[in-house]
This record gives sequence, structure tokens and C-alpha cells, in this order.
Amino acid sequence: MNTTLHRLSALGVAALLLGGLAACSAGNAATTESKGAGDWKTAASAEAGGGTDALIAAAKKEGTLNAIALPNDWANYGEVISTFEKKYGIKVQVENPDASSADELNAVSSRKGQDRSPDVIDVGHDFDTQAAKQGLLAPYKVASFGKIPDSQKEASGLWYNDMGGYVSIGCDAGRVAKCPTTFAELNDPQYKGKVALTGNPAKSSSAYSAVVAAALANGGSFDDVQPGLDFFAKLKQNGNFNPVEATPATMEKGETPIAVVWDYRNAAYADELKAKGIDWKVSVPQDGVFSLYYSQAIVKWAPHPAAARLWQEFLYSTEGQNLWLKGYARPVLLPSMIADGTADKTSLARLPKIAQEKTAYPTEEQGKKAKALVSDGWTKAVS
Repeated sequence: MNTTLHRLSALGVAALLLGGLAACSAGNAATTESKGAGDWKTAASAEAGGGTDALIAAAKKEGTLNAIALPNDWANYGEVISTFEKKYGIKVQVENPDASSADELNAVSSRKGQDRSPDVIDVGHDFDTQAAKQGLLAPYKVASFGKIPDSQKEASGLWYNDMGGYVSIGCDAGRVAKCPTTFAELNDPQYKGKVALTGNPAKSSSAYSAVVAAALANGGSFDDVQPGLDFFAKLKQNGNFNPVEATPATMEKGETPIAVVWDYRNAAYADELKAKGIDWKVSVPQDGVFSLYYSQAIVKWAPHPAAARLWQEFLYSTEGQNLWLKGYARPVLLPSMIADGTADKTSLARLPKIAQEKTAYPTEEQGKKAKALVSDGWTKAVS
């Protein structure tokens, strides 16, 4: 995740309306000592492996979870990780926090059978289905699997959506006279050299989704995202597009005073930058409303199979979902949590406001074609 492409499968309608390594070898630690316990490498649920207590015991014995591409400032992952570590005494080792989804799949496929293989992945739109087709994933159903909408998961549990948000425009109000709130405004000459993305749309889900949102804002559709490429080509031609990858560091230095990125990231940046005297404004452009989810999955040859499964159980618990919500993301279980009163009300009230929510999303085939078009055409558009 990062300025990187991470999995965002269409954000659930209800959620929107109510508003997403070096490690020691697992070796023999994959089996539990509990009565009736099975092999956690193949257990498709906690019950199938011997129960929750057995899972916790086996995961603690492994002692480590290999993760990849989880920046601390992404959807509150820093607190998610520290809470998990403290709760279970398991060290989460995050390799390459700013890696892309493509990097994640490369790491998984190239390290089959190695202790260095990631145990779990959190990937962007279409990368989950790609990983499933490549045979990289192990089916596992968390306890709350039944509450995840069918459209947000693979039926056998190979992957399921976790949290997501809307494409938004972040702006340094101290360096920009008038912060833009629509894609159309980004063409204004006053934004010369100021408009940045969070990486290459061919690899970054956040950047890719910005192109899709721009397409929707300029007469395009899920079947035709070319207008999004044309939009950024125009920004490049008129000098408004800034090729520097937007990060909190570049924002603080004033190198990227305008950043098109997920609303939960921009909202978190606003908190971080406020402490440094920077007034970072966040708005969801109403001429290009677009939202998606990322997805979780367990690697088929995870060196720490019990820890990988316990990690998923934690993420999809009320505690884990509320930690994402605290980071301004919309967790996949938010609708059911609002219904049963377990959603944190303070965090819910802090979510970036959407003036007009739209609930149409690309199909898998539309997403595949759109991603191919953007990947093939991006370099030409901004060269």
C-alpha cells in the first residue's frame, strides 16, 4: 500500500451509504499442541485447526509474522500492528513498507518455500484475483466471514476485502491560495507544478484510482478510462502535473502542495502535518467520485501459518475493524458494526464527508481492462 497499488475491490454499497521479511523459520511450529488440532498450513478456519485457543497458542509459538507493504501511516496500520503485537506477543516484521501490490506478489511468488516469504498480503484492486489465479493463496474463513458481503470476498476464503475509501484532493492551504475541490479546477494555471500522485498508476492502486476518478470526471466510464489518461496528459502539457511522488515528507517540504490520494490517507496526513504547522485540507471531488477496497489474503506457503491466520482473525474482529476506522478508512464490516452498535462513534464522525455518494463500481472484467489501459498508456501520457 503506499503510493503503491493496493487492492481495492468495489467498496460495499451499504458501507458507503453509511459513511474499507526476514523472519525465523516456521518449520515445525506450524502444528499445534492442542487436542484435535490440525495443521495450520492447511486449516481453512480456526475451528478446523482445533479452535481459537489452539490457534493463539500455535501463533505465539511461531512468534513472528512476515508482512510486507504496510506503512504505519496507512489506515492506522502503525497502531493496528502495535496492538496485535502487544495482545499476542507476536513480532510483526514489515518488509518494504512502501512496496506496491505488484511487489508483494513478486515477493510471494519468488520466495516459495523460503522463510523470507510474506505470510500475508494486503493488495489493491484486481491483485487479489490475480494472486488467486496464480495459486499463491490459502483459503481461510475468519470468524466474521459470514458478515462480509458476498461481493467483497472469494467464496472459499482465498481473499476478502478489508478497508477502503474515496479518491480525494489534499492541499496545503498555506502554500496554495485557493485549494481545488474538483478535478476540473486542477487545470487552473495557478496550480502549475503542484498536482502530484502517490506513484505510478501502473503499480500504485491509489494513483491508478486517481486516473479512474479523473476519467469519470471527464466523460469517461468504467468501460472507457482513456479520458483519465487524457486528463493527466493535459495536466502534464500545461505544466500542472508534478511527477514527484507525494509523501508526508514532500508535503512538509512544499514539494507536493496538492496530492490526489485516498481520503483516509489525506485525512491522516492532515493530522500529521497539523503538528508541524501545516494546514492540509481534504476534499472528495464531486465531479469524480470513486471508491474501492483493498483485500487481505494468506500466502499458501506462509512460513508462519498460525500467525497469519491469527492476524486475519484480529483484523476482522471488532477491535481490528475499529482501528482501521480510527485511521479514517471504511472497514468492510462497518455496516454490520453500525447496525449492532459496535462501530466507534467518535471515529465514525471523523470520516471525510461525502456530499454526494455514488455506488457504482467496475466489474472484475472492467477493472482488468482499465488497469491494462492505464498501465500501457501512463508513460506516454506524462512523458
